[in-house]
Amino acid sequence: MTLRWSRKSLYLGLLYSAFIIVIYELTEIQFTLPWEPISVIGIAVAFYLGFKNNSSYDRTWEARKIWGAIVNDSRTFASAVMGLMENNELEELAMIKRDLIFRHLAWLISLKYGLRAKRSWEHDEDPYKLKFAPAFVEEFKNGYEQEIQKYLAQEELKKLKVKTNLSTHLLNNQTAQIKKLEDKALISDYKLVWFHQLIGKFYDSQGMCERIKNFPLPRQYASTALWMNYVFCALIPFGLLSIFEASPVLHVWLTIPFSGLIIWVFFLMDRIGDYSENPFEASYNDVPIASITRAIEIDLLEMLEHEDIPKPYPVENGFLM
Repeated sequence: MTLRWSRKSLYLGLLYSAFIIVIYELTEIQFTLPWEPISVIGIAVAFYLGFKNNSSYDRTWEARKIWGAIVNDSRTFASAVMGLMENNELEELAMIKRDLIFRHLAWLISLKYGLRAKRSWEHDEDPYKLKFAPAFVEEFKNGYEQEIQKYLAQEELKKLKVKTNLSTHLLNNQTAQIKKLEDKALISDYKLVWFHQLIGKFYDSQGMCERIKNFPLPRQYASTALWMNYVFCALIPFGLLSIFEASPVLHVWLTIPFSGLIIWVFFLMDRIGDYSENPFEASYNDVPIASITRAIEIDLLEMLEHEDIPKPYPVENGFLM
């Protein structure tokens, strides 16, 4: 699977090396270069790629930690809604609990779709055409409205659709609804403060996700690593040619597979870092926020003892979305 994902650099590396060796064999031009300075360049490129990949991994791991916090805070919020309200004899209490939890699920879904929206610096893969995750694509094609209208009243959804950031205003409506509970003496002042703290955590998590989504890895790091990689990989066949040419046992044609392999390894490292920079763009190695959202959805609906509980997203071709 990894080879299929990165085969282009392998094929081009082999083709480029073969071109150099063919020209070398057909002409008397000396193509060889000493390997020592090339290896020094390779060490510098490897260090730079390592720095880039570490920075990219930090972005992905931070995104995963944020969504881990969203999972925990969502369960805490639902538990608070289900068990920390007073005046339990009120007939409309079940409806109030349902509305609060449903609005939270609507916030999760809107955040998921907001983070999946494309940015100009992200990769060209269309999230609606991901062949490796057809179940995800089928649901994602329908858009956020079909998912969110299960949990939000049409009137409220209509008002919020015109807002720039739907997720932010859903949390704002949630805050206003919780304040009404305190006005009706359904919760104490202490519990009101606790609910506001939970809403504040959701704002924090949303803001941290938007920070990663809306600010790419600085180009001076990402692009420089790529061009350094091109320079180093362009020199590899010339350096290996000098080694194989001087050996009484080895043959110059061995330059082709070894050069292709080294070029592939370096471009594979660069590609891994490149695809880790943006953990919310719906590609192979992203944080599976759709599956995480669905897991939270199942947990909260089961707390409500709701009848219509969706199925988890399946693992398709080794991937969760």
